[in-house]
Amino acid sequence: MKYVNAQHVLPEELLQEVQRYVQGETLYVPRTVHDKKRWGTVSGGRQLLEQRNEAIRLSFAKGTRVEELAADYHLAVTTIRKIVYSSN
Repeated sequence: MKYVNAQHVLPEELLQEVQRYVQGETLYVPRTVHDKKRWGTVSGGRQLLEQRNEAIRLSFAKGTRVEELAADYHLAVTTIRKIVYSSN
């Protein structure tokens, strides 16, 4: 998270109003709901999981047993089943 001086970004009237409630403190202003990004989209984690899940599905389609996939990917058997039987 990057620190931004409120004097540099807020109009004077708004700054004075904020100062009525908070002075000399760090204040977090959250993103609006429509501006939030889904988990893993910035870091690339979501893409890595999608690639892993696709590899699991391909191995399963080629005949690898669910138990083997669970051991290979260090996941629970139920998790592997969710991945291979999902409609993604």
